Amino acid sequence: MRHLYQRSPWDVATKETATMQAAPAKWYDRRGTVFIEFCVEDSKDVQVKFDKSKLDFSCISLTDDIKHHNTVDLFGEIDPKESKHRRTDRSVLCCLLKAEAGKSWPRLTKDKTKINWLSVDFSNWKDWEDDSDEDLSSFDKFSEMMNNMGGDDLPDLDEECESADSDDEKMPDLE
Repeated sequence: MRHLYQRSPWDVATKETATMQAAPAKWYDRRGTVFIEFCVEDSKDVQVKFDKSKLDFSCISLTDDIKHHNTVDLFGEIDPKESKHRRTDRSVLCCLLKAEAGKSWPRLTKDKTKINWLSVDFSNWKDWEDDSDEDLSSFDKFSEMMNNMGGDDLPDLDEECESADSDDEKMPDLE
């Protein structure tokens, strides 16, 4: 019989376990890439590990002093060496280069279960399977905006995560 004042091992919570949680994230799909944005303001100690079919993300939020950790078993395979991430003051954007460009991902995760911290970024979502290659202007604008935002000294996402369609040329400006 347990004494009235004796605590169970389950009653004790360390500061580390009490403040660890998944970071909220949103994602969207493109022909040759998948983008995941982890919405953590003022992050530090950002670590992103890309594996062929998995993504590990961790950081500390300075605004609320919470350690974040997310592990994602991906729907498809990626090229871990060519996938990149960029930290800004408001989030960490990951650009995953698909191993098989041109194949759409109906979801980010391998399993069909709903993940409470993950949502679709509908403002950047595009049903590109039915579209022609001509209308990439919003993606170009987004890439340019990300390149101009600053953040850590990483290569330009636009250059590193180009789609496999290298024959696409930029359209001339309208007069």
